[in-house]
Amino acid sequence: MIARKYSPLLFALILSGLMSLLVSGIATFRATGPLPHFASLWLGAWLTAWLFAFPAVLLIAPLTRRAVERLVEPQ
Repeated sequence: MIARKYSPLLFALILSGLMSLLVSGIATFRATGPLPHFASLWLGAWLTAWLFAFPAVLLIAPLTRRAVERLVEPQ
């Protein structure tokens, strides 16, 4: 089990991984169509995207949380 103090990192890792997987899959399919080696192209695109997405989520998540707090009514 992972310690609670690492939950923001785990959240960023999972979120960036899933979002980059989805977006890279759509973009790769749109660019290439259904090729026989589509999966390997997608994997390469996904790993590159995730390399950029993970640090971006780590940097942008705190800014997004603050923006959301300013946009919603306090309880």
